[in-house]
Amino acid sequence: MKLVKTAALSLSAIALAVASGSAAAQQQGVTKTEILVGSILDISGPIAALGKQTRNGLQLRVDEINEQGGIHGRKIRLLVEDDGYDPKKAVLAAQKLVNQDKVFIVAGHTGTAQNNAAMPVQFEKGVINFLPVTSAREMYEPFHKLKFSFAATYFDQMRAGLPEMMKRKKYEKPCIIYQDDEFGLEVFRGADDSLKAMGKTWTEKTTYKRGATDFSSQVARMKGAGCDLVVMGTILRETIGTMGEARKTGFSPDFFGSAAVYNDLVHKLGGKVVDGLYAMHTTAQPYADTTDDKIRFWSAKYKTKFNEDPTVFSAYGYSIMDIFVTAARVAGPNLTTDTFIKAMETHAFPGDMHGMPPLKFSTTKRLGNEKSRMAQIQNGRWVTVTEYLPVPAGK
Repeated sequence: MKLVKTAALSLSAIALAVASGSAAAQQQGVTKTEILVGSILDISGPIAALGKQTRNGLQLRVDEINEQGGIHGRKIRLLVEDDGYDPKKAVLAAQKLVNQDKVFIVAGHTGTAQNNAAMPVQFEKGVINFLPVTSAREMYEPFHKLKFSFAATYFDQMRAGLPEMMKRKKYEKPCIIYQDDEFGLEVFRGADDSLKAMGKTWTEKTTYKRGATDFSSQVARMKGAGCDLVVMGTILRETIGTMGEARKTGFSPDFFGSAAVYNDLVHKLGGKVVDGLYAMHTTAQPYADTTDDKIRFWSAKYKTKFNEDPTVFSAYGYSIMDIFVTAARVAGPNLTTDTFIKAMETHAFPGDMHGMPPLKFSTTKRLGNEKSRMAQIQNGRWVTVTEYLPVPAGK
């Protein structure tokens, strides 16, 4: 009798061990019927409008895929957390998505400092940081298998764009204003590297704190220095605020920014104040009255669902989710972090209708695209004024 009990206990222990092993092998965020995709966006802070547009773009593609039956029989469920564009809140948002909601991936997280704060939380649990909406080099450097970035870096945007600006006009007194954080520093470093390569120096450098609304002192410094070109490490309201203050005081240099200033709200809210502004970009602003049939149809579909016109951030969200869907399909029915990574490393992603160039990753390369082009606000809308510009060799 004792031997029977012992044998029974041993079998129970083996069964428990097998069950535990099976549970341990279960991929977080993936069930037989569902894939959980998380995103961290500013829904309540200084760039909330952009965060909401990104969320809508992500959701539109999710809804399309789910209506078509999902990915290998699995529907996508999008879970969005608001970080208010605050790195500390980004950490809390990542903790909730990773540890409580147990998402498979975090896609389209907006903001450089915010991504830098959240990534360690994700990586501890093996959760990929997928195509964040920021062009900082930290999104792919140093190399980490759980990093994938789609955007030409702020650093390279400046290195490609500033020489082009100098070709257009022989500026003698270049100046720069930038946000005093990781994002602004990336814009500064790229522009500084480019300026040094041309044998030039800054006439004036000035910064502002994240969330600032008054730029009078910075503009006064640049006006006093006689700046004829102002490079902008700004985003939305800082761009409008700086240019508005300049116009008000009779200060009229040319203004040039990174892809962070390239969005429709700059000219919708800034009006005539921002006319003439130059910026780098890849994905183009999807104007509803375009002659492109595909964009016009997509814009109408977006407006029907969300009761507003799409923006470039809507296009970012849509494209990011579309690339996720493509990679998840390539990964096959056995979707795991490892099969997804392999799909990203081996599949070539074509350019899309919004103008995003083709993306290509590898086992050693986590930046899918290095190209960017220049646009200018002309008569209240963005107009692309160059083809994709070459990035100088070097750093």
